[in-house]
Amino acid sequence: MCSIGEMARDSGLGVSALRFYDRAGVLVPARVDPVSGYRWYGPGQLDEARLLARLRRAGMPLADIRLVLAGWSGTDTGLVRKLLESHLRRLEQGLSDARGEFSTLRALLDRRENRMTSLRTATVRLSLATAELAAALDAVRFAASADPELPMLGGVLFDIEPEGLHVVATDRYRLAVARVGVTGYDGSPVGLVVPTALTDAMRALLGGEGPVRLSADGDRMTLEAGNRQVSGQCLDHDFPEYRRLLPLPGGRRAPVDVAAFRKALETGPVRSTETGGTDLSVLRVADDGTVTLCADGDESPDRVAVNREFLLDALAAGARDRLVLELDAPTAPIAIRRPDDEAAFSILMPVRLED
Repeated sequence: MCSIGEMARDSGLGVSALRFYDRAGVLVPARVDPVSGYRWYGPGQLDEARLLARLRRAGMPLADIRLVLAGWSGTDTGLVRKLLESHLRRLEQGLSDARGEFSTLRALLDRRENRMTSLRTATVRLSLATAELAAALDAVRFAASADPELPMLGGVLFDIEPEGLHVVATDRYRLAVARVGVTGYDGSPVGLVVPTALTDAMRALLGGEGPVRLSADGDRMTLEAGNRQVSGQCLDHDFPEYRRLLPLPGGRRAPVDVAAFRKALETGPVRSTETGGTDLSVLRVADDGTVTLCADGDESPDRVAVNREFLLDALAAGARDRLVLELDAPTAPIAIRRPDDEAAFSILMPVRLED
C-alpha cells in the first residue's frame, strides 16, 4: 500500500487531482482510513494512475477514461482501442478547426498591421521624482515575463502621458501597475516596452535625490540622473491593452498585516496543482473580514486558490507593513493594493481547484 502523497509523486497526478478522481469514481483508493479519511492505494493502482495521467494530458473526457480503465486489463481490448481512436479523431478535427480560425486571425492582424506604422517616431521628455520612479519600478518588476516565446511581455511598459507615467508588467499569470507623477512634460502620449535589462539598469541609477530626466526618441529610451545616464532600444512589440485586464472594484477587501500573513503562507497548508509542480494557497475572507487559509477538506464556495510563490512576491513588491487583498469570485483575479496608494497594485490570476 502507498499513501496518497507517494501515489502523487510516482504517478504525476497531484494530491488534489487524486482526491478529485476518487470522488468522481475514476480512481478509488484501495482503502480509506475510517477515522482520518486518509487514502491508501494498492500496488496495481500505480499503473492505473499513470495511465489516467496520460489520458488526462491528452484531454480525454472522464466518461471515456472510466471505460478505458475498466477495459485496460481485460482480454478484449477492442473497446479501449475504439475509444482511443475516437478521441484522436476528435483532437485532429479540433486542431483542423483551430488552424482555420488562427489563419483567419493572422490575416486580420496582417491587414491591421499594414494600416499601422511600426516605426515609433514620438519624441517625449519629462522629469520624475527619483524616489517615486524607484518605488514604481520595484512595485512591478517581479511581474515581468521571462518566457522567450512571449518577447512582447519581456519588459516593462512605460505608458507616458501628460497626466503621469504608468509602469506596467505582466507574465499572463500576474500583472502589476504603478504610477509616477511627471513634470516638465514635452511631447505626445506614447507607450514603449523597456526590456527588463534596461529597466534594471535604470533602477540602478535611482539611488540619489532630486528629479531625474526621462526621454524617448523614437524607439530609444534614456534616463538621466545627475551626471550619469543609461540608454537603450525598446522592444519592437506592442504591449497588451492592460486597462482591459484590470479588475472592476467591488470585491471583498480585507486588510492584512504583511509579516503575519507571509508567515501564515510559508507555514500554512498548501495544495498542489494536478501536475504537482506548483504550491497553491487557498484563501477566503472570514465573516470578521480577515483573510484565512483554507485547510484540506474546506469546501467553502468562496475560496480562491492562488500560486503561493506569486502571492509572496506580490506582498514583497507591495513594500508596506499593511496591504489590502481584494477577492471576489473563485474565478476572478485577486488584487493586492497599497492602502495609501490606489494607483500601485498587482493582480494575480486564480488557479482552478480540481477538487
